[in-house]
Amino acid sequence: MYKLLGSLKSYLKWQDIQTDNAVFRLHNSFTTVLLLTCSLIITATQYVGQPISCIVNGIPPHVVNTFCWIHSTFTMPDAFNRQVGREVAHPGVANDFNDKDARKYYTYYQWVCFVLFFQAMACYTPKFLWNKFEGGLMRMIVMGLNITICTREEKEAKRDALLDYLIKHVKRHKLYAIRYWACEVLCCVNIVVQMYLMNRFFDGEFISYGTNIMGLSDVPQEQRVDPMVYVFPRVTKCIFHKYGAGGSLQTHDSLCILPLNIVNEKTYVFIWFWYWILLVLLIGLMAFRACIIFMPKFRPRLLNARNRMIPMEICRSLSRKLDIGDWWLIYMLGRNLDPVIYKDVMSEFAKQVEPSKHDRTK
Repeated sequence: MYKLLGSLKSYLKWQDIQTDNAVFRLHNSFTTVLLLTCSLIITATQYVGQPISCIVNGIPPHVVNTFCWIHSTFTMPDAFNRQVGREVAHPGVANDFNDKDARKYYTYYQWVCFVLFFQAMACYTPKFLWNKFEGGLMRMIVMGLNITICTREEKEAKRDALLDYLIKHVKRHKLYAIRYWACEVLCCVNIVVQMYLMNRFFDGEFISYGTNIMGLSDVPQEQRVDPMVYVFPRVTKCIFHKYGAGGSLQTHDSLCILPLNIVNEKTYVFIWFWYWILLVLLIGLMAFRACIIFMPKFRPRLLNARNRMIPMEICRSLSRKLDIGDWWLIYMLGRNLDPVIYKDVMSEFAKQVEPSKHDRTK
């Protein structure tokens, strides 16, 4: 298990060339590692430990355990509001279980580890697509200029090559920017869809799961119903039928303990809070991108904020003369180039791109 978890650290390694946003990486890298870690822990608990243990007389325990694990267990929802030790034996476990319509069945727990794995794959998909779309363009044009340890001649040669690329490829990077922003939108859509599907997976209990837990502190002790126990019950019921010695049908009522749900409930508390935080960050990121796309006057300030050594006049000139794709490329270049080199390249680029712009407007 330690080796498996240790192999996930490669997803969190620092990128010397950055082609994306911090929120984008939180969704693609951190969330993927988080979900894979939870999946591995639950898988180990489920298949290495004993995920279910049922109490029943007259039947071998391993038979009942296997049957109840495969065919699901149930609780009585109204029994969660009764006093434990006086009215019911455990939360959700009552004797009046003959009303089949009142039972709440739990069939999800054997699927949790697989669901978490597919969620992790869904979170990694935008990064996979963006890596394919980006194709190493940023690394190619940076040419190691993010590290200033090189000779003066080599630095000047690389700087001239970068400037030559920018001049010759003006108005050819719109698709580059659109594809990246589409991957960011995909991240937001992915989180919304996953939260909706998790809510369906847990019978409508996931969306309010965290708020119910936080609201528990305001409820008097004697009136509290732990939402974690309601969604992930630790003790449930299971009905096992078999034929007796005389051929009559016998019904065995078993009480099942689900230690795996102790892990599940803590896992999904963290996932609930993290997904809501991530959703807020992604919505904020979408609003920020909308400002960049639909408010051109906003772009010079962002370019200047990327590198304060670049005069505001140059930032305004570049933002006015370049289309959104070229502007996005030089904006991301500011994250990967040495600040002094970036200032020199942008100053020279603003001078050389000016004549071609004027010629096209005449």
